[in-house]
Formats: sequence, C-alpha cells, structure tokens
Amino acid sequence: MEKNLEQKWMAYSQGTLYDSYRYFGAHPREFHGKKGTLFAVWAPHARNVSLVGSFNDWDSDANPLIKHDLSGVWWVFVKKAIHKEWYKYLITASDGSLHYKADPFAFSSELRPETASVVTSLAYDWKDQQWWNHRQQIDLYQSPMNIYEVHAGSWRQKEDGRFLSYRELADKLVPYMINMHYNYLELMPVMEHPYDGSWGYQTTGYYAVTKRHGEPQDLMYLVDLCHQNGIGVILDWVPGHFCRDAHGLLNFDGEELYGGIDHPNWGTKKFDFGKGAVKSFLISNALFYFEKFHIDGLRVDGVTSILQLNFGMEQIGYHNHLGGMEDLNGIQFIKDLNETVFEKHPKAIMAAEESTDWPLVTSPVDSGGLGFNFKWNMGWMNDTLRYLSHPMEERKFHHDQLTFSLYYAFSENFILPFSHDEVVHGKKSLVDKGAGDYEEKFKTLKLIATYQMTHPGKKLNFMGNELAPFLEWRYDEALEWFLLKYPKHDDHQRYIRDLNLIYSNEEALWLKDNSWEGFQWIDANNRFQSVFSYVRWGNDALVLTVLNFKSSAYEQYRIGVPLPGEYQIILNSDWHMYGNDTPNKQLKISAKKGKMHGMDHFIELTLPGLTGMIIKRKGSGKKGEGNV
Repeated sequence: MEKNLEQKWMAYSQGTLYDSYRYFGAHPREFHGKKGTLFAVWAPHARNVSLVGSFNDWDSDANPLIKHDLSGVWWVFVKKAIHKEWYKYLITASDGSLHYKADPFAFSSELRPETASVVTSLAYDWKDQQWWNHRQQIDLYQSPMNIYEVHAGSWRQKEDGRFLSYRELADKLVPYMINMHYNYLELMPVMEHPYDGSWGYQTTGYYAVTKRHGEPQDLMYLVDLCHQNGIGVILDWVPGHFCRDAHGLLNFDGEELYGGIDHPNWGTKKFDFGKGAVKSFLISNALFYFEKFHIDGLRVDGVTSILQLNFGMEQIGYHNHLGGMEDLNGIQFIKDLNETVFEKHPKAIMAAEESTDWPLVTSPVDSGGLGFNFKWNMGWMNDTLRYLSHPMEERKFHHDQLTFSLYYAFSENFILPFSHDEVVHGKKSLVDKGAGDYEEKFKTLKLIATYQMTHPGKKLNFMGNELAPFLEWRYDEALEWFLLKYPKHDDHQRYIRDLNLIYSNEEALWLKDNSWEGFQWIDANNRFQSVFSYVRWGNDALVLTVLNFKSSAYEQYRIGVPLPGEYQIILNSDWHMYGNDTPNKQLKISAKKGKMHGMDHFIELTLPGLTGMIIKRKGSGKKGEGNV
C-alpha cells in the first residue's frame, strides 16, 4: 500500500484528517500502473470485510478487502473503472455476525427504501466565480441577511405528488426568491436519510445528498444558480446524532465505532466526540460541502445536545469526569470544527441552533467562545410568539415579552428565526398563533413580520410564512399555493415582498445589527396602549418603527424623534394595497419642536389598530447629532 495512504488512514483515527472523503469511500484512480477503483473503509474490530455490489453479482468472495493493521482500515483495488454501480460492505464482526453496511463516505445512495451506496463522480463545471469574488469583499455582520428556509420535498411538487429534482426546484425557486427579495436560501438537511418524516434530521449518508431529488450535480446546479443570481446558500447540518438504521453507522463493525449515548426521545445515537475518527469524519463532512458544493454556510442543528450530556433525557443523569453534565468532548469538537472551517473559509456562515443561554456562542475560540459567527435567537422567537397568543386586552401585563430581547440582543450575533419548528406538531401556523378574529390575525401577522424585520439581528423565515396558511406545514404535501387566489393571502405575500425590499434597501436595518450604535428605544414602556417605538441607525440614515399591538386606533399619536426635519412613512401595514383601510400614500411628516420621550422634537401619526409602520427621515443624519 502507498505510504501516503497509510499516513492518511492513521490520521483518521487520530482525529486530524479533515479531508478524509478523499481517502475513504470509492475513488477511480491508477494503482501500480493499472486503472480501477480503490475502496477503503474504517472497521478496526472486523474479522473480515468484503465488497459486494452490482458489478460482482453481490458475491461475497469476489472482492475481499485487505486490512491495514495499524489504522484499522480495510481496502481493495478493483481493476475496473466502476461508475453508477451499487455496493455495500459485508462486515464479519468479531463474534461472527454479518453486517451489510452502506459506505459512510459514499457520494450517492439508492433511492429509499433501498439502501445501497452508489459509486458517483462529483465533477461539475461551476459558473459562480463572480459570486465568490463578491463574497470576499463583504462584511457579513454589516450586510443584509434575509434567509428563506426551504424543505426541498414540499416547497412545490409535481402534479402527481412526486418531488421536484434539485434542478427543477432551482428553476422555480430562484426566480421566486429574487421576486420576493430574499438573499439567502437555507435548505433543510439534504443528506441521505431513510424516513421522509424525519425531514432529513436522522441521517444515514452524511456525504450523499438524498436521491429523492437527483444526483450531486443537480444540487450543485441549484447552488450555482443561486450564486449567479446573488443568493447565498446555507445547508442545515446534523452532527449531533445519527440514525439507528441497520445499514448506517450503528454498530458499524459489530461495535460502536461512531456512537455513544442513546437518545431515547429521538430514537438516534449521539456521536462519541471523544473518538478521533468521529472528529475526522464530521469536520471533513462540513468542509466537504463547502469545497465540493460551494455552499456559503452551515446551520448546525442541535448544538445544545452536543454541549450537554443529558439534553432531552435529564432523567438519565450522565456526568463527565469532572462531575459536571457538560459534554467536554462535544465542546472541544465544536471549537475545533469552527476554527477549522474559518481557517479554510474565512467568509463562511456557521450558525448555531443553540436553545439555552450558553455563553459566548458567537465569540472566537481564542476568546473563550465556541467560535460560531451566528446564533439562532430562540428566546426572541419564543417570547414573541407567546406575546401574540395573549388576548389584546391582556398584552399590557406581558409587555416585557417584547422588550426583554433588547437586554441581550447584542450579546451574540443573532439570527431571528420563524422556522419550520414553529409551524408543526400542533403549534399552529404563524397566522393562527395570534389572538383575535380572522381579520385581526392577518393584521397581527403583518405586524410581527414588521417587528422581525426592524429588530436587530439577521432574519429567517420558513417557506410558506409569506402565504399566511392556516394549516400547519406538512412535509409530504406542497405548500398551499392556491391560497394566493384569495385576497387576504395575496395581500400578505405582497406585504412581505415589499417589507423584504425595504429591509434590503435600508442600511439602518442591518448595518449595525450587533451594536447599541444601531438601536435606540423611543418608547419601550407604553404597556397600556401596547405600542412600541424605536430607531434603527445606519451611518447616514435613520429609520423609525412604530408597532401598535392592540386593535385600538390612536389619532395624533406623538412619538419623539432624535433629529428635526422631514419624515416619511415608507411602509404601513394598514395600507389599502395590503387589504386594509388606510389610503396608499407615503405620508410626509414634519417634526415639530417640543419635548417628547426625552427628545427635543416629535412627530404626530394616525396609528390604526394592529399596525406596524416604518418611517424614514429624509436626508442624512447620524446618531448623536442634536439632543438625543
């Protein structure tokens, strides 16, 4: 065996091989002057390993693998250029039991319910160089980020209910996102998984994009088309736990190579982050999607379950060697993952779905942090949705559920999510979460969308939120696009499109997302009228937001403004074009001199019930000018 391969295989189990997909799996190549395909798999406890597949009639004697004793890697060179053929490893465990296993490093798999791996090329002619040149110039923290979260199987479907391919999805989805002014696509996990109902969160093929939607090149086409149209791509990634199906990683060579703790609530196995091979396998997997699929970022699912030994199963009570319940190996894995990704891809997005108040999630590792650069703000989401559920006359007693997020809004670099998790399992759709009658629910939905887009932090919405469906999301059916035939739903989609455009155009809404320099309360204390008002600051612009969370309308409603001059309402959720009562007019309002909210000037508004307004000061203005 070649010395270089032996060294790489040794590094895998030591936890330092971060491009392991190049040295494991099935690779066409020359070996001792002959062309063929090299197969390699890590199975240190196996008694024997054979390669079986469509190319050898699944004959367990045709292609036995040879063990490299020092690394525990088994390999075989098949003197045949194998492509698009199916295969598995037949592993004989130390107790003599037989295990037919899919290749952990396969680049493709059979369509479920079949489970064999498929020898596949990753060749693709990329056309996104202009995008990458642009990416090197931008500051992610001082740029708009409006993410559209998509489940590939249910955004749209064919008339007979079959899934769209990645290419078909791309050709429909990218124009839609351009029209709706989203600038990032986040795909729920596209790695191979056996059960549609897991949505991809119970993975078997980490390096294989699911065959439900085609070949790897089809997903590459989707990413490429996004990039050519100025849209970044984030993949949802699940490194915390893996599926227990027999052909996957579970008891891979008769013993637990990759797994540790059982997750009884999820029916999965937690990765054992103390093993070097797990670290090599997962960090390589993250880099694989950046390097082979040109993605812009990963949303890392279930970070809390990686950090804590007993997440979701506190009754068990695991402890680390220091007596605590933190997974010390998991913590170190997260740090190593982020440091490695940013070393190789400095402009990457690494977003943590972390549901607790774990400190310094988005701080650099050398400053004591976990090293992510963004974190989903689950607290903001939960508080916002709880507030909406209260009857309007009771919201004055829960006013702090909307103001509390500003106590910690700049402690991390946050993304504000209304994700798929909020519209399933009996939680109701977003429009149905709000208190009130039918009309009030639609007004409330526009109101919280306005609040999300003007609150500090980047934005994420699950597909369909813009359609205002009353039914929860169903993974096995397409979104209810027919709703757009009905005025209320069509009006809402139009409002979201216009709101997204304002967000992307107004630097004050994103330039200083992670600092108090970009935010200033006007009035955070008007609990009896349930009105909130605040300023977002850019370098040379300011934008006011006024939110009325009660059905009561207020005439000549005064709010203090930090600078004199002329102001203009650039968006009003009560405008007639959005199905409501106020004439479609961008009203100009001159600030008057007089004390209000601690400021020297004020403006007067007619503020309809359940309405959000975005108001821009005409001309330049910097925070600190005038008496603020």
